[in-house]
Amino acid sequence: MTQAVHTTDLLDLPLVNRGKVRDIYAVDDDKLLIITSDRLSAFDVVLPDPIPGKGAVLTQLANFWFQKFADWLPNHLSDTPLSDVITDPDLYAQLADQAIVVRKLKPLPVEAIVRGYIIGSGWKDYQSTGAVCGIALPQGLQQAEKLPEPIFTPSTKAAVGDHDENVDFDHIVNLIGRELAEKVRDLSLRLYAEASAYAREKGIIIADTKLEFGLDEDGNVVLIDEVLTPDSSRFWPADQYQLGISPPSFDKQFVRDYLETLDWNKKAPGPSLPAAIIAKTAEKYAEARKRLEG
Repeated sequence: MTQAVHTTDLLDLPLVNRGKVRDIYAVDDDKLLIITSDRLSAFDVVLPDPIPGKGAVLTQLANFWFQKFADWLPNHLSDTPLSDVITDPDLYAQLADQAIVVRKLKPLPVEAIVRGYIIGSGWKDYQSTGAVCGIALPQGLQQAEKLPEPIFTPSTKAAVGDHDENVDFDHIVNLIGRELAEKVRDLSLRLYAEASAYAREKGIIIADTKLEFGLDEDGNVVLIDEVLTPDSSRFWPADQYQLGISPPSFDKQFVRDYLETLDWNKKAPGPSLPAAIIAKTAEKYAEARKRLEG
């Protein structure tokens, strides 16, 4: 295992934000440094134990997708080499695989979620209302069943420690306006469709994914944050998929399932993870990257 990076402290750059996973620093007026740590959050609580190699998997896999869709969907990556920003050789060697320099954009206050299968909070909503985010679904769906077509089910963006809230499309229209809301929805659905088709060829089902967008100085919609990683998506091995259960996955659902066996109220502080759970989680993240990039 590699040396895990739980928290960074770059004294020569101002810290803009420390999220659940990412530490963001200001480079200048136009650019940010994003370091994807090895922290892991579950049930919106950051756990005390990092997952070695996780930040590198998230960063490199996101970069893979950014480049794959760059011909039709602009992203936040900049042309500035990381070595221009992290000039200390030892620090650069430690962070090179999990840090990127990005353009500073105006983030939209929306989690753009696309679901192709009924699982997670969507499954809970469907069981109680027959709908997800105001979208009525056919009766009689089973857990983990593929939907007739992917649906856009946005949520609000919560602060660290708070829970995102599923909302309907009209709520997003009220937040950012109809034209922008429709643009985000349409881009999200197209990206999910293309990524799902690609991943299926690699033996992975993308059950759902969460995307984030921002605006550049000209008002163009730009893909930001991360894209199609095991933290922002549910990746299921296609050969183990079956209806009626929550399938095994390459994402942090493995950790969630373990935490569900504990007597924990799902509030901070989170419990420590056994070494075996940490190692297995690191293995799952690495396997997802290997399959998708390979």
